[in-house]
Amino acid sequence: MGEDAVSIIGLGKLGASMAAAMASRGLHVIGVDVVPRAVDLLNQGKPPVVETDLADYITRHRKNLEATIDHRHAILHSDITFVIVPTPSDERGAFSIRFAADAFRSIGEALREKKTYHTVVLTSTVLPGATRFGLLPILEEVSGKTCGKDFGLCYSPEFIALGSVIHDFLNPDLLLIGEHDTRSGDVLTRYYSRIMENNPPVKRMSIENAELTKISLNSYVTMKITFANMVSALCEKIPGGDVDAVTDALGMDRRIGRRYLTGGLGFGGPCFPRDNVALAFLAKSLGVSHELLLATDHFNRNIPGEAVKKLKGIIKPGMTVGILGLSYKPLSCVVEESQGILLAEALAEHEVKILGYDPLAREEVLKQRAAKIEMVDSVQDCIDASDVVFITTPDPAFRDLREEDFSRGKNPKTVVDFWRILKGEMEGGSIRYIPVGMSATNMDKAELLKQMWN
Repeated sequence: MGEDAVSIIGLGKLGASMAAAMASRGLHVIGVDVVPRAVDLLNQGKPPVVETDLADYITRHRKNLEATIDHRHAILHSDITFVIVPTPSDERGAFSIRFAADAFRSIGEALREKKTYHTVVLTSTVLPGATRFGLLPILEEVSGKTCGKDFGLCYSPEFIALGSVIHDFLNPDLLLIGEHDTRSGDVLTRYYSRIMENNPPVKRMSIENAELTKISLNSYVTMKITFANMVSALCEKIPGGDVDAVTDALGMDRRIGRRYLTGGLGFGGPCFPRDNVALAFLAKSLGVSHELLLATDHFNRNIPGEAVKKLKGIIKPGMTVGILGLSYKPLSCVVEESQGILLAEALAEHEVKILGYDPLAREEVLKQRAAKIEMVDSVQDCIDASDVVFITTPDPAFRDLREEDFSRGKNPKTVVDFWRILKGEMEGGSIRYIPVGMSATNMDKAELLKQMWN
């Protein structure tokens, strides 16, 4: 099939989305998964996972898509294979490559039969050394062939966010290619030039440098989020403190930038928390100081508990507390490392009834039975029955709320808005409104500052 055929091993959120995106660019894509249901759904023209625009892309480009559980078929009928399988955290905080090893073993068996050059690209997040020393030996041993001569190998992670995977994949800020040799990198670069819509810059480097770049980038973002949340806590302690005023100004400096610099709740999800821990593990293993990474993780995990402590005069046993937003971010059903759920766990220690509402994550919360949260059917149901309402994500479903929505049902009511999305609507109204990261404009907060200078 030449350079029109691509195989993708792993049909999860990233793999299925990449398959649909590549199909939209005219490539024939063979998806592989060990879960027959995922394969069957894709062959039926249905998305095997929930992700923005995925169903539409599969429907429109179905003729370019096929799926199978047979690795051999996929490898023999394509010239490049992307491996996008889970690399879960292990007990050390590192990333396990056991699923990647299984995939590479199957690829090696197929390569043993193949007469032509084939390029293998690992996309899953791994730590430095995993590709060259953990996975490459499997390919060479099982296939009986030599990397660089008979087949190529690259490490090329994607920089995407759940909820916008297809758009992010087709329009990346950069392409990161860790290449075993020049030929391997040249092949992957040619494919990317056909796939990407925005002609992004390409950074080619050694495999180990690329592995370190990926994990470092995510950890740097967690540090930036944590710094913004520290600034938010400081703003609450000074007269007229306003985290948005401070971070808007900070973000105008080109050395810093505005993205991920909004104080609110901490980071969560399937990538940021574990990537930060994994980089700390790597640093410790290599004898490099890792206290900065541990401090970031510690600060982040403490944010929900500290938020509850600040409200100890407001939250009392027997109250009903509502949480709007239990996914780790807006427009997502993922609750892994969700700050909203961590907040619920902190609240559960105060003998309160906890209600929860999330536009997409209801089933995931119920599945986890997290912190005895009672899920309700609507935003208004959650608000009406609650004494205190926490807004934990800046979800579009919550941005349109108005003061009158909080005036029904139980009164008086307290609204704690971590992202200040209702600041213009609620300030000065009849509802007790607490915008996290802000303090009153009077001088009540000045006493500690006075003591510093007198």
